Amino acid sequence: MSRPVTLLLNLAHALDHLFLLVFATAVSAIAVDFGFARWEDLMPYGVGAFFLFGIGSLPAGRLGDLWGRRQMMLVFFFGIGAASLLAALTQNAWQLAAALTLLGAFSSIYHPVGIPMLVQNAKNPGATIGVNGLAGNLGIAAAAIMTGFLVEHLGWRAAFVVPGLVSIACGLLFMKLAPLEIEAPAARKSRAGVELSKSALARVFAVMTAASATAGLLFNLTTNGNGQLLGERLRGIVDEPATLGMLLAAVYAVASVAQVVVGRLIDRMPLKRLQLIIVLAQVPLLVMAAYAQGWWLYLALVGTMTLIFGAIPFTDATIVRYVDDRMRSRVAGLRLAISVGFSSLAVYALGPVVKLAGFQTLLLGMAGVALLTAAVVMLLPPEPKKLAA
Repeated sequence: MSRPVTLLLNLAHALDHLFLLVFATAVSAIAVDFGFARWEDLMPYGVGAFFLFGIGSLPAGRLGDLWGRRQMMLVFFFGIGAASLLAALTQNAWQLAAALTLLGAFSSIYHPVGIPMLVQNAKNPGATIGVNGLAGNLGIAAAAIMTGFLVEHLGWRAAFVVPGLVSIACGLLFMKLAPLEIEAPAARKSRAGVELSKSALARVFAVMTAASATAGLLFNLTTNGNGQLLGERLRGIVDEPATLGMLLAAVYAVASVAQVVVGRLIDRMPLKRLQLIIVLAQVPLLVMAAYAQGWWLYLALVGTMTLIFGAIPFTDATIVRYVDDRMRSRVAGLRLAISVGFSSLAVYALGPVVKLAGFQTLLLGMAGVALLTAAVVMLLPPEPKKLAA
């Protein structure tokens, strides 16, 4: 994989997460424009994007293996860009919900297609996944700072138009620079890094999917709710949308570094032990965030997001380690369809739960979810001695 193509694949990860969070970051301004009294009442209209982000991964992964990953990435760049432009043209909540659902369908392509394409010949897949995760989370940071700036100065519609045009431009570059695939991935000869029995592989897949679903709840609840959480807990200290966006972007930028560190550790340590350490460390920080106010909340949020982002590389690393490249997109697509389809419920529940019980109850519930994730990870089978040493 040439460096320009690698950069475009990493940039695609950033764009993927950026697009999914424009709505959540701009929801207060959109609610006012569409006549909603509270942002919490508009939030459920975004659930379609996250539901399709999960369910759409199944056909996307299948097409990636059987048709080609290069072709699917072109569909991603052009499709998600066009859907974002469509969202900017909507005039009411239901039109926006439809446009966001279409955006979610195209966003589902990246993870089961782009990441397997990136790591298919990587010598150090953990490090490659870590850098790719950093790129994705910088997209989350960019969503916070860019959306806040555009909403304040140009309006919420510009927050969809600008990244939409960028994605289409990236698609044109990818079309020019990415080499044609001689054959589809499913037709190539390859082997998994570690071969397991069918029963052991089924167990790994089940645990990986369950852990990914619970961890996905934390990821969706935080990335979609952090903007409103900061606005509530820093009220009277920082009130400008652009400044709040910069503060949130700084949280994500710092937290993103964790993925590079974890990616390098994955190449050197057993997955199970390292994942347990990171997941269990989330619990006290989530409890602290539940009760903290002002700048103490901000510090707790930095720590919380560092650990939540740090847990992200494990799923892709597990697939790379145990699954043959000929079927990685399909396995990743099936895992995402189940886990992300489930965790998309967080987007639907976020507004109503905060409206009914507040952020304190939500964060305490998330600490319980982190404990559940740790319990699931404990069920992973022992790793081969050469990897667990």
